[in-house]
Amino acid sequence: MRHVLLILVPVVATFAILPSVYSNHLLLFNFMIFIMLAQGVNVIYGFTGYLPFGYVGFFGAGAYGFSLMVIHLQAPPLLALPVGAGAAVVLGLFLTPLFRLSGAYFSIANLAAALAVLQVVSNPNLESITKGPYGISLSGVFNPTLAYGTALAVLAATLGLVIYLRNSRFGMALQAIREDPISAGMAGINVVRERIIAWLLSALIAGLAGGVFAWYVSVFYPETVFSGEFTIFAIVFALFGGNATVVGPILGVVILYGLYNAVGISTPQYFQLIYGALIMGLVLFLPNGLVSLLRRWGLNVP
Repeated sequence: MRHVLLILVPVVATFAILPSVYSNHLLLFNFMIFIMLAQGVNVIYGFTGYLPFGYVGFFGAGAYGFSLMVIHLQAPPLLALPVGAGAAVVLGLFLTPLFRLSGAYFSIANLAAALAVLQVVSNPNLESITKGPYGISLSGVFNPTLAYGTALAVLAATLGLVIYLRNSRFGMALQAIREDPISAGMAGINVVRERIIAWLLSALIAGLAGGVFAWYVSVFYPETVFSGEFTIFAIVFALFGGNATVVGPILGVVILYGLYNAVGISTPQYFQLIYGALIMGLVLFLPNGLVSLLRRWGLNVP
């Protein structure tokens, strides 16, 4: 309970209060989306060691699952959102055979799967179902205020899940599998089952993020929600802050995405230099992320 109060409450309260004092609600919303995605990557990579280059596939599946429910069944957004998340989980189940691969082979196969899903939804022959390459319009349910509030609830649930993983036997089992799956199996841990559960939980997070993103923006193209930038940013944010922690991905998003918006948009040439230098410094001196530095200073960072 102490960890919940120290992390979850301040983060959620901050994003609940800021819209009343800061007018750029889209920027605040994007911060929440990237925290969700970074934590989703954290669940599968930080706790099990599997790096998903195609993580955006779950995000896109959630966005399209949500959108198709609204378009074809006129479902209310709050009902369509769990369906979108379910679409991401189903995709995750379909991709579970990828766990027979490891390392770079898993990452590349996962990326190929995400690209395959993009090709399916953007196929002009499926225009009557997915709207093909011509994009989605959800103007009938456009409600940025309610979508923002829903994103806040999803963010709270995501942080609660990661806090649970940090402090539960299941989370410890995942970390044991990450360090040495053979020894973990000999200790009685069901390695395959635990990996799949973590995989599906990470897909669920991305699916919910994709669904609420589709609701908030209401108009988007396939290339928008299947953009590789979502995966790249989520992975970099998680690595920069520190994997298998609760605070690490949050720090990564706040610092790097904040820097991107402060410098990268107005002066991209300087941003690329600063961004590259930060990442190089991290890899060379802080391979375990910023959290490891804070711990060296004596701070007990969860």
